[in-house]
Amino acid sequence: MIEKRHTVRKYLDQPLDMALVDLLNDRIKQNNELYNLTFKLVTNESDGLSSLAKIMSNNTIQNYIVLAGKECSSLDEKIGYCGADLILYAQSLGLNTWWCGGMFNGKNALKHLDDKDVRVNGVIVIGYGKTQGVPHKSKTADQISHYQGVVPDWFNAGIKALLLAPSALNRQPYIVNGVGNKVSFKVKSGPLSQVDLGIGKYFFEFGAGKSNFEWS
Repeated sequence: MIEKRHTVRKYLDQPLDMALVDLLNDRIKQNNELYNLTFKLVTNESDGLSSLAKIMSNNTIQNYIVLAGKECSSLDEKIGYCGADLILYAQSLGLNTWWCGGMFNGKNALKHLDDKDVRVNGVIVIGYGKTQGVPHKSKTADQISHYQGVVPDWFNAGIKALLLAPSALNRQPYIVNGVGNKVSFKVKSGPLSQVDLGIGKYFFEFGAGKSNFEWS
């Protein structure tokens, strides 16, 4: 599933199946409650996207998830982490996604939220893709990671998953170091770097297995 997920920018003229809408709303509710966020699925609407995003999609966007929450020091990381959960969950349901971190209309997206005292930092387009997308150009494991000693299978699996994660401008700005069962994870500074941090941590955990290591 994680290997099949790619960014998809053009969508079929097909409304989301209501059973899938219910499943997505349940997953969004779980993330909101666990991480104190204000994510929301908006259907049959594209107003939360910038004009450029609409042009790139040939005006085929019909649904999106608002990524928002109360302002705090970890908000962007939580947005990245929980957004990553949602794009992989959507893929498991047979849907496609496009994470718009820089091409969204926060003012319009905010209109759909009951709580206006939050910050919107991105939207995820969701629907039935005209294609399944293609892999992006990727760095190598050696370019983003180092493990002290004999590299365990779980670390390799975590890095492999991490290299499949979306990141702002496809920069893959990760710096991952491991020793024993401790892993440190940093991102190079840049646009949406803390969102990238959250996304990266989720993908690494997905591949490595949470029970195999501890963040340091």
